[in-house]
Amino acid sequence: MRWWQKKLPLKNQPSNPLAQLLRSGLEESSRYLTEARLELLDPEHRQMLDEELAAEAHEAASAEFQNYIEFALASGVLTPDEEKNLIRFGTERALTEAEISSLIEDALHERGAKRQEIAPHLPESNIIKTRSTKAPASPQEEFLRVLRLSNLDSFSMSDDQRDTFIDMAENLGLDPGEAEDLVDLYLEEADEKSLAAPPTPAPKIEIKSAPAPAPVEEKPPAPKIEFNPDLERSRYANFTNTLGSMMMIFIPSAQFARGSEIEEAAPNERPLHLVTVSRFYISRCLTTNAEYEQFDRAHKLKRAPGATDRHPVVYVSYFDAVKFCNWLSTRERRKYRLPTEAEWEYAAKGNDNRKFPWGNYDGRGDLANFADKNTVFAWSDREIDDGYPESSPVGAFPLGASPFGLEDMAGNVWEWCLDYYELYRPGPKVNPRGSTAGSKRVHRGGSWKSRFSSLRTTVRGSNVPGFSCNDLGFRVVCECD
Repeated sequence: MRWWQKKLPLKNQPSNPLAQLLRSGLEESSRYLTEARLELLDPEHRQMLDEELAAEAHEAASAEFQNYIEFALASGVLTPDEEKNLIRFGTERALTEAEISSLIEDALHERGAKRQEIAPHLPESNIIKTRSTKAPASPQEEFLRVLRLSNLDSFSMSDDQRDTFIDMAENLGLDPGEAEDLVDLYLEEADEKSLAAPPTPAPKIEIKSAPAPAPVEEKPPAPKIEFNPDLERSRYANFTNTLGSMMMIFIPSAQFARGSEIEEAAPNERPLHLVTVSRFYISRCLTTNAEYEQFDRAHKLKRAPGATDRHPVVYVSYFDAVKFCNWLSTRERRKYRLPTEAEWEYAAKGNDNRKFPWGNYDGRGDLANFADKNTVFAWSDREIDDGYPESSPVGAFPLGASPFGLEDMAGNVWEWCLDYYELYRPGPKVNPRGSTAGSKRVHRGGSWKSRFSSLRTTVRGSNVPGFSCNDLGFRVVCECD
């Protein structure tokens, strides 16, 4: 607002190059400034805005803290030093002691990690003295320490994890370019250690793979489902429900290879395994503001700036998405729900193991909305322009459609899935729905904040079900009769 106030005199200088650049913005600025003042001076509206901003900041802090926990628990053991660093990290982000403790306990339980036992012979006084003599670490040293706690190397660090580290570095006051250099330095160090390490882990891998007979028991059910796509399509036609613009696309029963074994695949995308899914309908596009607000009219106040009726709905939690599906089921007298992770991946790539929904080629701005030159992230691609600085209206990238004609399965906004998050297990699966319990729900597809490589159909994300933000939405599935 102050920036525009300073630019108002340019309205009287039409020949000024800056005035020509700002154009209509100058004409509209007075009205917007007046509206902004009125809204900010209204105590009730100001309080509502402050509460919304505080809630968003709290959700972002919680998500960042959870990412930090994942790195700290990468080795399966939480040391006292790491736990104190976690508590300090959470406290600096205004999380309460109860929230910090709850998030740490949930993560320990979910990952099966344990706290390191403190050796009884070490007197506490010595520990205090040792710490008191240490000089405060520089931001560079602190960032490198955080990286070393992750125990990741260049083979196991995903793009999303790297991006999270860069965000942490910026919070420590480091320049994004310097942070990228420090990550590269750490990865070189980690790779040297992994190559120099003795091949002792080999027996462990053999022990883990030894109980392979367990998944073998799941093989018999898979062939029982007969696949006849033509017959199923003759019985189940695409349809548009009563919301007006929500077209449901029929996906026939099939078997496909879920996950990825390519070099850039993250550990949570492995191992590659066969999955069978039964027929279902899935919406051609992401759920839009107009569709969601028929269920929750108050959501219009939460819209992202500049978002229209055709933009994907955001600032919706997993719980909000489930409530919408339940409402839609009652309205349509059909069973609507979120897609399972298996259904989502098959709908995104079909059964030819393509890298992206449209195929295997990349590096273009007409396929998906991602972190291009219009965004301001450290990882933004400065060479490609997809035309949007944030989310785009649904269906804006028809060339990026999946084999079934589904749009925005890569980029724009992440999409909530039905499953609790867990690591894949080897062996074939039939209509898997993930774990029956957990602390996080899966989301898929990448967003306008993602690198292009993170738009792959097998990339997985997750967050607590109460989380919402400006690049996370959903699409719906309708079960066949």
